[in-house]
Amino acid sequence: MKIVARAIPPRSAWALEQAGIHPLLARLYAARGVQNRDELDDGLARLLAPDGLRGVREAAVLLADAIRDHKRLCIVADYDCDGATACAVAVRGLRLLGAEHVSYLVPDRVVDGYGLTPPIAERVAASGADMLITVDNGIASVEGVAAAKARGLAVLVTDHHLPGPALPAADVLVNPNQPECGFGSKCIAGVGVMFYVLLALRSELRTRGVFDAPPAAGSLPGDQSSNEAAHLAASKRQPKLDVLLPLVALGTVADVVKLDANNRRLVAQGLRRIRAGAMPVGLSALFKAAGRNALAATTFDFGFALGPRINAAGRLADMTLGIECLLTDDSARAEELARLLDGINRERRDIEGGMREQALLLAESLFDAPGDGSEGVPAAISVFDPDFHEGVVGIVASRIKDRYHRPTFVFAASGAPGKEHELKGSGRSIPGFHLRDALDLVAKRHPGVLLRFGGHAMAAGCTVAREQSQTFERALAQVAAEWLDAASLTRRLDTDGPLAPEYLRVELVDTLHREVWGQGFAPPTFSEEVEVVSQRLVGEKHLSLKLKHQGKPVDGIWFGHTEPLPPRVLIAFRLDADEWQGVRRVRFLVEGAETR
Repeated sequence: MKIVARAIPPRSAWALEQAGIHPLLARLYAARGVQNRDELDDGLARLLAPDGLRGVREAAVLLADAIRDHKRLCIVADYDCDGATACAVAVRGLRLLGAEHVSYLVPDRVVDGYGLTPPIAERVAASGADMLITVDNGIASVEGVAAAKARGLAVLVTDHHLPGPALPAADVLVNPNQPECGFGSKCIAGVGVMFYVLLALRSELRTRGVFDAPPAAGSLPGDQSSNEAAHLAASKRQPKLDVLLPLVALGTVADVVKLDANNRRLVAQGLRRIRAGAMPVGLSALFKAAGRNALAATTFDFGFALGPRINAAGRLADMTLGIECLLTDDSARAEELARLLDGINRERRDIEGGMREQALLLAESLFDAPGDGSEGVPAAISVFDPDFHEGVVGIVASRIKDRYHRPTFVFAASGAPGKEHELKGSGRSIPGFHLRDALDLVAKRHPGVLLRFGGHAMAAGCTVAREQSQTFERALAQVAAEWLDAASLTRRLDTDGPLAPEYLRVELVDTLHREVWGQGFAPPTFSEEVEVVSQRLVGEKHLSLKLKHQGKPVDGIWFGHTEPLPPRVLIAFRLDADEWQGVRRVRFLVEGAETR
């Protein structure tokens, strides 16, 4: 591991500090590319306008006509947290805007596979729906859309994934990554795309005279006036869609999309409402089940507490449980579902633990493969075991990738009827290696090896025939050896450098936690050489530390690490506040160490 301090543009840091930003925050923001205070304005009025999203106006017209004609709408969702929140936003939002008949269908990960397939389209048609709306999927569902159109369904695709060589022949496509779309946030999550479609729909309905209240400057794009007198005067109140922002924030963070300025604003607005207690009862119940305080909610809660509990339903059970938790307005029902999701997540952790250990053993067996990488470790890792659970392969791939800093695929046997000969894999990548592009090159070099594939730069999925698994393993390692050099294959931990001792205060820790951090806007991680006063194992898998930081004592813990540290060591750490006997103290959460 190489610990490297980020460059901090002094002019930007100075400008932010002069604008009233706390000196430490000014330094952190400048290191993440922020140049002036305006970029930190998370007001609703600063959100990108819906009109920049290709197809959004056509989608609004299509939906407005469907609402006018009392059509039956069916949402086809994905089975991860982004898909679940996008589905909940679609159902809640369409009902708010007057749709009388809104249902949803979420594929089963094992039986149905990913996305809008022809069998899913048949099920939607058989349900009596008039229109099929995809959320967080559909841009690659050429056959599924064709099947839906053949059954007479109108089809609206809302997605954010990269398109394939051919686009589906839907009535309307809304995806910032489709050709000729100039939307300023290419990394918006699926839930964000659906939220923008609803904003456009409300604007269309207002144009048609469905709502009387006009929008107000400084409100959500297309929002009605915040003046209560205007509300009371309106004979047809325009629904406020900001009630959906807590769900948008959760899905955005949980999908690990880059937190560009627009995504940060969406997340900040969602957090603001959650901290004020304004959220669906299902979210409140999930915070409670996870033992987290919603009134002090952070992006970490989304990524490591709520998101995994919703994802667990799609991995091991039925994502309908997660979606219903987000849709219900019954507190007792929400708490029941949240407890059920918490139990499924505990089961997921147990399964993951066993799989991770076996996958690590399989990965280590590849280390002597000649010519594929540096230091005896192949440039890419691909492992399979017949006992692996396909719902957890992505998490395990992420764990192995973190351990060895290699693009990694983990495969499990398909559980779908008649597909027992197929292996379904999920991959995670490292900077500098675009995983979907790598799969595309493998497919071109070895026709027939990949039955299906798709995804992003950092995460992707694919299906291979069991007898082709070794061919895939060699082909992926070959591409990685060509694209990655020794520097790329050395794990690099970017940090914010040393931390002045005057900043070791719990109030400052709380301030940092309230900010919006995530993918592409990394949470503050500092690095410094410290003295290790004492160390001991706790729970047999965590290293508890007594440290001296610039001569001052501070506690530290390194979760999941058991190897002892030398007396002096360069560590990378995040700040946390630990409570003992009613007293809160600063604690270092160690992320990595480098001996020099």
